[in-house]
Amino acid sequence: MTTHYPIGRPGIPWSDDEKKQWFEMQSIKRTYQDEVLHKLPFLPSVFKSEQYGALPIDTERYPLMAITPVNPDPALPYMLITGGVHGYETSGVQGALDFALNHAQAYSHLVNLIILPCISPWGYETINRWGANAVDPNRSFTAESDSFEAKAALQYVKALSVEPIMHIDLHETTDTDNSEFRPALSARDAVEQAVWQIPDGFYLVADSQAPEIDFQKAIIKAVEQVTHIADADDKGNIIGAPILYQGVIGYDKKALNLCAGMTNARFVTTTEVYPDSPRTDAKNCIDAQVAAIKAAVDFALERGV
Repeated sequence: MTTHYPIGRPGIPWSDDEKKQWFEMQSIKRTYQDEVLHKLPFLPSVFKSEQYGALPIDTERYPLMAITPVNPDPALPYMLITGGVHGYETSGVQGALDFALNHAQAYSHLVNLIILPCISPWGYETINRWGANAVDPNRSFTAESDSFEAKAALQYVKALSVEPIMHIDLHETTDTDNSEFRPALSARDAVEQAVWQIPDGFYLVADSQAPEIDFQKAIIKAVEQVTHIADADDKGNIIGAPILYQGVIGYDKKALNLCAGMTNARFVTTTEVYPDSPRTDAKNCIDAQVAAIKAAVDFALERGV
């Protein structure tokens, strides 16, 4: 059971006043400029960065950026990599950037890579799950979305008019999920949210409607060479969901309006790294994300083309 959150009254959903109060409690803890934007000029020459929008809270500070091939080859498949849907999940952002800077060129003659490394830059700076309007982008990938971050990313990908064969969405599960974000969700919506045992280790969330278990297995096999895989809890679940395979659970991506459900890609997964584990560190978490991306691309190239 969640505890009382310091904003709002128990049993009453937040009004705009409570959402404004929540927003005013947030503070800048790191800079999108230094940790994301300043890295984009160093992309390999076969890639470019392009702006697909900007957050209305500060359009100069928060341009929304994508990494794409300079000369996409229409004969090659497309694959989508997304990070930072939840801004507080650091290794997703930095893993996407590390892959783009140091590994993507090796695939440039095999696949057209589309990388959105930091979908929620305000969330990244304030280390938040939500956007500035107290909306979770990762439940909001619809054309009528209240999340500017999710709506802008969805519109950009749709405007490309291509159908990716693979989409990997990079996330983390942190201790603050129980200490901050689920209690905040409970208070905002006046709906009790159960907390769960935070899994110690890496795991994947497949699309329960088309899990492609061999694809998930290939990623787990690659990542376990880098970091440890999460075990099930004492109920045989991970974050309340039953195990499909070691370190793999499933969600209905489209029904939940998740980022990983925004295309019709055959191979879909969401990574979840646990950065608070005593068995890992920031670099290891980034390395795990990179290993997952490479394994996902390799598998999709082998089986999907």
